[in-house]
Amino acid sequence: MSVAVESPLKPNERFAQLPSASEVEKTAQALRERNHEVVVVGTKEEAVQEVLKRIPQGSEVFTTTSETLRETGVMEALAQGGHYVLLRDKVAAMDRERDGREIKRLLASPSFAVGSVHAISQSGEIFVASATGSQLGIYAFGADKMIWVVGAQKIVPTEEDALLRLSEYSLPREDARARKAYGMPSSLNQVLQIRKSAFPGRTTVILVRQRHGF
Repeated sequence: MSVAVESPLKPNERFAQLPSASEVEKTAQALRERNHEVVVVGTKEEAVQEVLKRIPQGSEVFTTTSETLRETGVMEALAQGGHYVLLRDKVAAMDRERDGREIKRLLASPSFAVGSVHAISQSGEIFVASATGSQLGIYAFGADKMIWVVGAQKIVPTEEDALLRLSEYSLPREDARARKAYGMPSSLNQVLQIRKSAFPGRTTVILVRQRHGF
């Protein structure tokens, strides 16, 4: 039986600070100018309602592995009542050897995907870090509709700050989580930077004026 080893990485708590109201509004406007729909809410409960009202019942939904979705209750809300076809549950019941290609296809292009991101610059650029890259294709293009729920502490002044946040805060927090959950470390292997959405109306950013996620 493996024993989880404490992460040697220590998060830079500078990147856990909430921005001012004016900085949130500045970021929201910059995101809108880059073709994202943006909703600013005060609580996690409001965030849940904003997610649910954008997804018709009966839709296929893929949820990425996300502490933000867990903390806000979005994951739980989507699972309640059987109103949606949750692709994670669907592929869990499939045989990975026999249905490997079909599983990959299902997860690559869902009708709706819900997740989070790791940093947003005040100029409206979105950054996502990944160890495997499994969610990056979905975020960039694969999902028909993409919804991101984002704690406001992920807003940073510049692109340089965003990249520092990935390595100095998100990675140490995720490394600690992965060691506890899987008994193995995480790593920052791939980074997606979204400068602008090429398809207006495809992406929605729900900014929560609270700390949620890494």
